[in-house]
Amino acid sequence: MTISTLRHCFAIIVVGVFMFPIAWWGLTSIKPVSAIFDRDRVIFFDFEPTLASYHVILGSGWDNLFQGRTALISSMIVATGSTILTISIALGAAFCLSRLMPRLMPHRARNYLNFILLQRIIPPIAIIIPLVFMFRDMGLHDTHLGLIIAHSMINLPLALFLLKSFMDDIPIDVDHAAMIDGASPFQCCWKILMPMMRGGIAGAAVLCFVFSWTEFTLAVFLTNTIQTLPIKISTFSSWTYGYSSALGSAAILPSFIFILIFQTHLVRGLTLGAIKD
Repeated sequence: MTISTLRHCFAIIVVGVFMFPIAWWGLTSIKPVSAIFDRDRVIFFDFEPTLASYHVILGSGWDNLFQGRTALISSMIVATGSTILTISIALGAAFCLSRLMPRLMPHRARNYLNFILLQRIIPPIAIIIPLVFMFRDMGLHDTHLGLIIAHSMINLPLALFLLKSFMDDIPIDVDHAAMIDGASPFQCCWKILMPMMRGGIAGAAVLCFVFSWTEFTLAVFLTNTIQTLPIKISTFSSWTYGYSSALGSAAILPSFIFILIFQTHLVRGLTLGAIKD
C-alpha cells in the first residue's frame, strides 16, 4: 500500500468521524418516535422515514408550540443584518488603514490595527454585564437591532483584519492610476478595489455569518422573547430528540446554502495573502 493510498484512507476516516454526528442528526430527524426510543436495538436504516418532526417544528402558524419557524427567521435576520453591517464598516476601516493612514500617520497604523485586534481576544462573557445595562438603557435589549449590533462588535476586528490584508495585496499603483484619471478616494474604493476583493469579501462575510448564526452567549443575555436557533435548540428536553434534530438539520441548511453560493470566491478569499511574492 502506497503512501498516497494511506493518506487518502486517513483523510476519509477523519472526514467520516466529523461527518457522522451530522449524518446521525439528519437521520434522527426523519425517524418515527418508535425508532428513536427503541430499547432493544439501535435502529440505523430499518424504519419508515417521516417528516412529522419537521411538520411540528416548522409547521404553519405563529402559535406553534415549538416556534421553530420564528427562531429560524430571527436567526436569519440577525445573521444577515450583522454580516452586512460588519462588512460595510470593515471595508471603510480597511481602506483607511491600508491606504490613508500609512500616508498620514505611518508610525501609528500598525499600533492602531493591533489595538483593534486586541478587542477580539476579550471573550464576550467578560463584557456581558455592562453590555446588558448599556443595551437596556439605549432601548436595544430584546431587539433584533441590538443583537445585530452586538454580533457586529464581536465580528468587526476579525473582518477588518482580513479585509485589510486583502487590500494590502492590491498594489498601490492601482489607486494612483485611478486618481490620475480623476477618481476620488471613495470611487477608488467602491469601483476599483471592491471588485478586485470579491474573494476576500466573500470569505469574511461567510465567517461573520457563521459566527452570528451559531452564537449563543450574547443571544442568551441580550434577549428575552426573541430566541435564535441555538437558544431554541437548547430548550428542548430529552423526550424531544426528534424535534431538536429536525430543527438542527433545518438550521444547517441556510449556512450550507450561503457557503455554496460563495464557494467560488471562498477558497481564494481565505488563502489570499497567504503567500508573499
